[in-house]
Amino acid sequence: MHITFCCADTRPEPWLEGLRAALPGATVSEWRPGAAQADHAVVWSPPQQFLDEQPGLKGLFNIGAGVDALLKLKLPPAAKVVRLDDAGMSVQMAEYVCHAVIRHFREFDGYEADMGAGRWSFRKPRTRADFAVGVMGLGVLGQRVAKALRHFEFPVHGWSRSAKAVEGVHCHAGADQFDGFLSACRVLVNLLPLTPDTRDILNRRTLSRLQPGGYLINVARGAHLVDEDLIALLDEGHLAGATLDVFRTEPLPAEHGFWKHPKITLTPHTSARTLRDESIAQIAGKILALERGEPVAGVVDPVRGY
Repeated sequence: MHITFCCADTRPEPWLEGLRAALPGATVSEWRPGAAQADHAVVWSPPQQFLDEQPGLKGLFNIGAGVDALLKLKLPPAAKVVRLDDAGMSVQMAEYVCHAVIRHFREFDGYEADMGAGRWSFRKPRTRADFAVGVMGLGVLGQRVAKALRHFEFPVHGWSRSAKAVEGVHCHAGADQFDGFLSACRVLVNLLPLTPDTRDILNRRTLSRLQPGGYLINVARGAHLVDEDLIALLDEGHLAGATLDVFRTEPLPAEHGFWKHPKITLTPHTSARTLRDESIAQIAGKILALERGEPVAGVVDPVRGY
């Protein structure tokens, strides 16, 4: 069995060593143009040339949760695209989102600004019941985030394309229930996969349906958000602020209006990073299962995009 590694902007040596240790009977190598045909590939943003030269791949294992960039390419006909189910990312995402929600709810950004200016200030405590949080996308990451928010006693709503049941979460599903979901929320967390149907889904119409003083947290993909619509709603006062971890162009261009907007908090696509050891263990297990003819979790439906 031959495993090839083709991951942009990723130092290959630790991955190659880890895969060799986890799959001692396999040949593991970094891909180079003209390399021998492999059985499975571990990838992140591979070039089309790689896929063209590897028509016999049985499995393409993506080292991130999002597969939108990979699905834009022409894939080998028999290859299953397999995403990471979790591999340590869900707890990171729950940490990030809870931090952003609590920072806004408790007005810690305001306290930080006041203390930085030498002002000893007091703000009236706000009521959790007034800060219903909506989670868009109830996959592995979304469900973990929704459950974590419940521990802090926020009312939590969830929305997904198909019906889901999550304990303690008011779940909505499908296009018919989307507007009702938005109207029930004051804080909106986006964890949707990026597909043709979800591109630009965070726009003036949808964000305007949030309760007055709404707050956006986008940790999915930058292309979900219409940037100018967010800025307009912030400037008009309908939205109180936003925390953004993902952007249409990354790194975020120096001239972009997000950088200096007083109501926007930015982080550099760091809400949930791939943890190498956990990812290697999961990928190795799935490769062995596929070789035995067994089903594996995380196989992507190219039509749905996730």
